Amino acid sequence: QVQLVESGGGLVQSGGSLRLSCAASTNIFSLYAMGWYRQAPGKQRELVATISRRGNKNYAGSVKDRFTISRDNAKNTLYLQMNSLKPEDTAVYYCNAAWGRDDIWGQGTQVTVSS
Repeated sequence: QVQLVESGGGLVQSGGSLRLSCAASTNIFSLYAMGWYRQAPGKQRELVATISRRGNKNYAGSVKDRFTISRDNAKNTLYLQMNSLKPEDTAVYYCNAAWGRDDIWGQGTQVTVSS
């Protein structure tokens, strides 16, 4: 079973930056579509950004031009570079790997943006 471990969350001021990492226990990027999702208190989990097996990227409108999803195949690691952070970006951020019936989630990392 593939495992995903997120890191890089924390407390940052509005306008600041953070980079989240998601380390996969094995090389899955050639098979799995990868993504970042987030869940704020009292809200449903929502898509932030995805990257397909072929490298096609997709972003939620609220983060487009501020966040960048990328991956390092050699390190089996997915990244989310977050710039110009806003208080409304505060949430637990989750890494996801999907392929066929497989739908794998990490444990999440907290991002808090203060105003």
